[in-house]
Amino acid sequence: KLWNIGQTDNPAIPQAEDIKKLVPLVNYRDVQIDEANNQASLTRAGQMVDLGGIAKGYAGDMVRDIYRKNGVKSAIINLGGNVVALGSKPDGSAWSIGIQNPRSETGEIVGIIKVTDKAVVTSGDYQRYFEQDGKRYCHILDPHTGYPVDSGLMSVTIITSSSTEADGLSKAFVLGLDKGLDLVQSYGQAEAVFITTDKKIYVTPGLRGKFRLEDKSHEYTYVEER
Repeated sequence: KLWNIGQTDNPAIPQAEDIKKLVPLVNYRDVQIDEANNQASLTRAGQMVDLGGIAKGYAGDMVRDIYRKNGVKSAIINLGGNVVALGSKPDGSAWSIGIQNPRSETGEIVGIIKVTDKAVVTSGDYQRYFEQDGKRYCHILDPHTGYPVDSGLMSVTIITSSSTEADGLSKAFVLGLDKGLDLVQSYGQAEAVFITTDKKIYVTPGLRGKFRLEDKSHEYTYVEER
């Protein structure tokens, strides 16, 4: 709320002292869950919970479950950056999901992946951001500094069975390429596409042969080996 990125038409760089005051309030361990009474609380004044990091992912899973309950076996659910492919296409082939070029003003894609019964979720610096003095400030914040992430990445796309988990894992964006890839691979149930600020594309081993570069700008390089 202090940065106002994506919340108002007037985002701006806050005062450093204001950021410094708020950073200590960021701690997921302060969320107290009372399962017996179906309640949750926070331990310190001034804290709040924002479910934006997983809300669309969760909604995608719920829509998929409603479709399944009603006998739908083939569908695409698109929640803007969060895509859930239910089953395969009606002809039995895999769905083709485009990954957006993070620097395209017209939403052109930079690559295609083939999926069946998977969620495909992307987080990046290109939907909600502002620029000042030639620097881009995106809406994804580093919880340690209180400033927008500067991780050397433009986007991270996660492919896995759960849209909620894919949404959470896509925040590997915060970690940068090496640590982000390590996190996804250690999770063991997901694949990923990482696009760096120097316009190189890296994929996890399970996607090799399933990712196809479709770059009309001719600005991106697909790096087959990390």
